[in-house]
Amino acid sequence: METPLLTITAIAAVGLLYVLLPVAADTYRRYGRRRVVTCPETHGLAEIRIDASYAARSALVGAPALRVNACTRWPERKGCPANCISEE
Repeated sequence: METPLLTITAIAAVGLLYVLLPVAADTYRRYGRRRVVTCPETHGLAEIRIDASYAARSALVGAPALRVNACTRWPERKGCPANCISEE
């Protein structure tokens, strides 16, 4: 009785690995670089970095959730609503 359960568990684990790992890796690659966006508050250019690891983890259960990890307008504008992500 243990062997079928172990086999089913192994098949499920391999299936998850071949589905979830590529999704996470692709999302991390897509959002892991710096971007130049228009700041919605100042209407000037700003360079941002999206938290790629957070986006990759959230992509495992649905659409990736994006949040700004760094911005050239910080620290003076730290805590802004980060509406610049909507350009993505």
